[in-house]
Amino acid sequence: MTQASSKQQRDILVTSALPYANGPIHLGHLLEYIQTDIWVRYQNMRGQNCYYVCADDAHGTAIMLRAEREGITSEQLIDRIRGEHQEDFGGFHIRFDNYYTTHSEENRNFSEYIYRQLQKNDHIATRKITQSFDPEKNMFLADRFIKGTCPKCKTEDQYGDNCESCGATYTPSELINPRSAVSGATPIEKESEHYFFKLPEFADFLTKWTRSGALQPQVANKLAEWLDAGLQEWDISRDAPYFGFEIPDAPGKFFYVWLDAPIGYLASFKNLCNREGIDFEHFWKADSTAEVYHFIGKDIINFHALFWPAMLHDAGFRTPTAVWAHGFVTVNGKKMSKSRGTFIMARTYLDHLNPEYLRYYFASKLTGGVDDMDLNLEDFAARVNSDLVGKVVNIASRSAGFITKRFNGKLGQVTEQDKLKGFIDAGNEIEELYEAREFGRATRRIMELADTANQYVNDEQPWVVAKQDGQDDKLQAICTNSLNMFHLLMTYLAPVLPETAKAAEDFLNAKLDWNNRSARLENHSINTFKPLMNRVDMVQIEKMLDASKEEMPAATGKPAEPTQPEKIEAVADEIEFDDFTKVDLRVVKIVKAEHVEGADKLLRLTLDLGHGERNVFAGIKSAYKPEDLEGRLTVMVANLKPRKMKFGISEGMVLAAGPGGKDIFLLSPDSGSTPGMRVM
Repeated sequence: MTQASSKQQRDILVTSALPYANGPIHLGHLLEYIQTDIWVRYQNMRGQNCYYVCADDAHGTAIMLRAEREGITSEQLIDRIRGEHQEDFGGFHIRFDNYYTTHSEENRNFSEYIYRQLQKNDHIATRKITQSFDPEKNMFLADRFIKGTCPKCKTEDQYGDNCESCGATYTPSELINPRSAVSGATPIEKESEHYFFKLPEFADFLTKWTRSGALQPQVANKLAEWLDAGLQEWDISRDAPYFGFEIPDAPGKFFYVWLDAPIGYLASFKNLCNREGIDFEHFWKADSTAEVYHFIGKDIINFHALFWPAMLHDAGFRTPTAVWAHGFVTVNGKKMSKSRGTFIMARTYLDHLNPEYLRYYFASKLTGGVDDMDLNLEDFAARVNSDLVGKVVNIASRSAGFITKRFNGKLGQVTEQDKLKGFIDAGNEIEELYEAREFGRATRRIMELADTANQYVNDEQPWVVAKQDGQDDKLQAICTNSLNMFHLLMTYLAPVLPETAKAAEDFLNAKLDWNNRSARLENHSINTFKPLMNRVDMVQIEKMLDASKEEMPAATGKPAEPTQPEKIEAVADEIEFDDFTKVDLRVVKIVKAEHVEGADKLLRLTLDLGHGERNVFAGIKSAYKPEDLEGRLTVMVANLKPRKMKFGISEGMVLAAGPGGKDIFLLSPDSGSTPGMRVM
């Protein structure tokens, strides 16, 4: 769609996945909402009739249990969390046309309507199933609410469906010593009637729909594997007690949260339509000419690309124009970590850094695919400082002062017509990249233009021209040219940097109008320039990480992980040699290693010193299986004063090194060493 396009205005509805109303927003969540907001802002700048709705996903057992722990009602909990979510999103300039909740009458009505349509079309089945049941809480337990010892590797404290240690999958009944994570009681097996959506009957429809262009190719390929393997009926019911909507004509049975969550898109939009007088049917009827797009994470693609379109189709609604999935966020090359301070909450970030830094960094790395994205914090600082401060803002700051001081704030005539035309024409390419969600390529193209503008200023040297007699017209023209280039750059960056764009409009005394970008700012008065963006300081980032970091458990034997794995921090205070000689390092043999019940990170080691045995707790569970340690030699601090811990007495400390997680390495002597030998 080009600048001169006469295409009819598009009607577009856009959604992001609904955040769960059980905790705060973090940087991993924000990738999706920033991506969606940029795309919506771009559409609105182009003059499209584009709405962006979302809501809190407010139902389920987890919310019911948390509210119970806090001594409040589920309604009170979700109302509070919804307010917190809206504050966080607002802090990152994410602009919804409506932010609602799935615990609404609109959602109840749509959920019941769709269910009755599925039932009417004979696509609901009922049958009895056997589930784990908590006899103390008098409730059925989902797999994640059951814990026990892995039947494969014998790791303790694992969930009821898979082991985080060895990766094995199993059923809760296979767990060793299973217990309810809710009450601690031993679960029993109990029978209950459940309701199922007959998804396999939509296999032909879904095979065609998933190849219709509505999905990214790699997503469609993955779903083809699932379709080829055969679909299963989907359990859409849960037993009381449950926080959600009761199934019509089925007392004590509730809609599973994942049934009414996507229906929340309809409900939030309906709420907006009722308030603003928008035609709901135009967007959601089966033959609609409007467009509907869902932005989601790749982990929930089955709900949005199998269950959801099948339900919509069977209930007489239109299916989405497209479902666009994105990957996960890592920080400094690793999964977000509380111990490293990289599990960063939205509010913690906002307390330390400009939200538009993150918006730009995410945009600079986003593609139209589903690849994971790494937030490298040093690269983050360098890219913001180089691109936004060093290139874009620099263009305005180098020219504005001359216009204000020498020409009473008034621009002259554009003299670099061809160069400026190149900037205007580049908008056609940038449009296509925004439309395709290739934000990284779009920002790179914009930075190429910024380089061109800066090179122009460097070549023309207005600071030199300003000192030459009789060169006022030339000076004014140079600054007018460069500020027109800046005007176009900020127009292209406005979807990414909405607040900086507003400040640029105030400075230029002109709108950033994408569709009228060929209009020059000539003989035009501007306002006094004020700094639009400051440089990122690594000190700010380090403070943010410190505020995010959790204290490591005391006396685990695991070294503290650095804030940034690639950076070596300063050592502790120096000690005298005599102090070091007090440390008795001994070669020891691990004669027994076992899990510690109730501990996430600890193993209990029985160590042979050659003249007796010691018991030591070591925080190495993430890196070693107990059976792999027995018989090995390692080094321990033998004269460390015994310390009473929650799980018993630790009589020393084994030495280990590494960044953490699976990368913890015992300091092992050679095989010729003898237990009890002192390390010199």
